[in-house]
Amino acid sequence: MRSVSPRRLGAGLAAAALAAAAAGCASPTSASGGGSGGPAASADVKIGIITAKSGPFASYGAEYLAGLTAGLDYVTHGTGKVAGHKIDLTVEDDADNPTTAVSEAKDLIGQGVTLIGGSVDSAIALQVAAVAAQNKVLDIAGPAATDKLDGLNRYTFRSGRESYQDIATAGTFVGDLTGKKVVVLAQNSEFGTANATGVKAVLGAKGAAVSSVLVPPTATDFTPFTQQVLAAHPDLLFVAWAGSNATQLWTALDQQGVLSATQVVTGLANTATYPATGPAGSKIEFLAHYFAGAGGDNPIEAAMTASVRKAGGTVDLFTPDGFTAAQLFAHAIEADPVSVDKQIKALEGWSFQGVAGQYTVRAADHALLQPEFQAKLSGAGTAWTAQLVKSVDPAAIAPPPPASPAWQTSGS
Repeated sequence: MRSVSPRRLGAGLAAAALAAAAAGCASPTSASGGGSGGPAASADVKIGIITAKSGPFASYGAEYLAGLTAGLDYVTHGTGKVAGHKIDLTVEDDADNPTTAVSEAKDLIGQGVTLIGGSVDSAIALQVAAVAAQNKVLDIAGPAATDKLDGLNRYTFRSGRESYQDIATAGTFVGDLTGKKVVVLAQNSEFGTANATGVKAVLGAKGAAVSSVLVPPTATDFTPFTQQVLAAHPDLLFVAWAGSNATQLWTALDQQGVLSATQVVTGLANTATYPATGPAGSKIEFLAHYFAGAGGDNPIEAAMTASVRKAGGTVDLFTPDGFTAAQLFAHAIEADPVSVDKQIKALEGWSFQGVAGQYTVRAADHALLQPEFQAKLSGAGTAWTAQLVKSVDPAAIAPPPPASPAWQTSGS
């Protein structure tokens, strides 16, 4: 593996850690060294990762990279090769800037990188995907949750979940949604209204009557809004909230009886955010993409956890997205180290055991079908842990499949 420049490494991940990751990159199916031993069999395969190592999503990027490191070590048995091909890994920091990410993608492709991935931010993921399609390289987006990646182009896949799956998971908490009332409590912001729109689209299509209570982001008195929720008598309250007043919101919902009057669900974020729910934490139901132990300590999850801990870290929300990316990259390379067409064909329809359970890459649109979870919190103060309530089957939360892949008509 060639050395990675300080510019590419940045402050978020030590050079030694990346070297160890990429030095551990050989296929579990290539004990003989893979292939005929000619130039094609021994050529390096360049992987470029563009992710957040600074900026508001730096913690997500760090989780992804920790999982990628563990995943590369796992799929390669620490040999530094996949099917006889040495991995040449470069990591770039997009600093949550789309312009920077696009520039880095073009630069990496210009240097001969044939596989890229890692996007945390949805807006960035969409732009990097467009660059990948224009240059006909394989792109495996990271934690970016936008549904728009599905069917976007034939070159783009994802290693994380998407928003549809999150919202559909929440819907499973009340069973049959026909005739059920769902209220979305969210900030009156782009983030909040996007969640309200998403819940109406997903759960409304399943038969629920969906309405919204939108709150000014700077609100400190939540009484008028909690009263609106109580007056609606919802079967499910979906809370979408981000900001420094989260603890105040949850305290108000608890004190004014909302948490005891209906089922209340919100997304489970990073471990560091657990205390923000305050004393109400144990009364909330959580939809979860992942938390430590969610996969039931299956062999893949156990391997990831052990590797991350050995490196001095802890697994968190987006650690599996990096690990899964390593599995997808390895499977593509095993199909062919050069031909993107063969890599795409190998990934389409591939079903495999992953950190959270069974994953399937849907051939029609490259949606990654996977389990999600219902969870609860236990603890107090700053010490909270997530516990599994139930796993949600991938088929129960799968986005509607397209009639045919978009790229069959667009040519992208």
